[in-house]
Amino acid sequence: MLLAMTNRQPDGVPVAPDTSNMIPCRLTGKPFWDIYLYQDPPLWQAYIHCAKHFGFDGWLPGVPLQLDYEIEAAKNAPRWQEAIVRRTPDRIYTRSHAVVNGKEQWTNHCNIYYIDNPPTRGLPLAKVGLPEGPPTEWQDAHPRTSFPGVTALRKAEEMMGDAGVVGAGIHLPGLSLQPESVYEFYDDRDKVIARCEQQRQWICRRTREMVKLKPQFILIGISGHMINNPEPIFRVLSLPTLKDVTRICKEAGVPTQIHCCGPEYSLVKISAEESDLDNINPLEVPPMGDCDLARLKKGFGKKLSLMGNLHTTNVMLKGTPQDVIDASKKAIDDAAAGGGFILSTGDQCGRDTPDANIHAMIETARTYGKY
Repeated sequence: MLLAMTNRQPDGVPVAPDTSNMIPCRLTGKPFWDIYLYQDPPLWQAYIHCAKHFGFDGWLPGVPLQLDYEIEAAKNAPRWQEAIVRRTPDRIYTRSHAVVNGKEQWTNHCNIYYIDNPPTRGLPLAKVGLPEGPPTEWQDAHPRTSFPGVTALRKAEEMMGDAGVVGAGIHLPGLSLQPESVYEFYDDRDKVIARCEQQRQWICRRTREMVKLKPQFILIGISGHMINNPEPIFRVLSLPTLKDVTRICKEAGVPTQIHCCGPEYSLVKISAEESDLDNINPLEVPPMGDCDLARLKKGFGKKLSLMGNLHTTNVMLKGTPQDVIDASKKAIDDAAAGGGFILSTGDQCGRDTPDANIHAMIETARTYGKY
């Protein structure tokens, strides 16, 4: 994985379908809220078990991580506690509360945890029929496991062993996927730019501290970022941070990777030509994205390694094992020459993706993907 991630040639094409959420939760046999709300087990542990269950190359792009200076700063900040305010047979609704300036306050939004799907976060109370103001009844929801500081990173590395790679994560500043974020940029451009500059300083500080921990790689996670940050906006709000982070990591000898679902071609081009990025995924095909592996390999493969890009719905979820084999072979033909390629999927395989399709993808990489 690390050889391919840093644009070198291993003995075979690594294979790592994106199973970061739903499939690991399904394999636990537990209600999904046990994993997401109660951390029992934490999602990152469920993922490692998933990778070993199927036997693909583990790719864990981030675990909960709180650095020493962040722990110190948190001591003086309000301590928000998530609490259950409504429960049905298949859903748990939560809000968070804390004492702020001596007064109990509640968030004006809620999260919904489902029995068989990942949670929905940040919903307006009125949208789900919850009353405004403090709830009259609630029950605090406490995690059943705890990994403070950097202990999750170290435990994940231990559990993963040589079955895959474990990274630490940061993000890039920019406009969010909310429409209000776009309006703010055009109404008060200077304010948004100043905020992104503050975030750049915070992100660079965090990156400098994280590389001291020697993670196997740093993930720059910006899901769907280019939807609201097309190239002209990206260059103003995000590119300065991308350049800084990738330079810091390169100097420290830590590989960098971007995960950005959705349209991504312009980001691949910018990253290859104007940053020190090592690897990028998931390089989704239309209509979810705008990427063609053969085109990307030809245009940018000497500078950037690629990870992708089987369609998670048409191929992985709804296709047959033969469909998966054919798509896997095409991806290998398009992008594996000379190394620098990891066979993967687009963003997030669905919960009900057939096990046979995952096995077909893995077997194709192990046989057809040999160098």
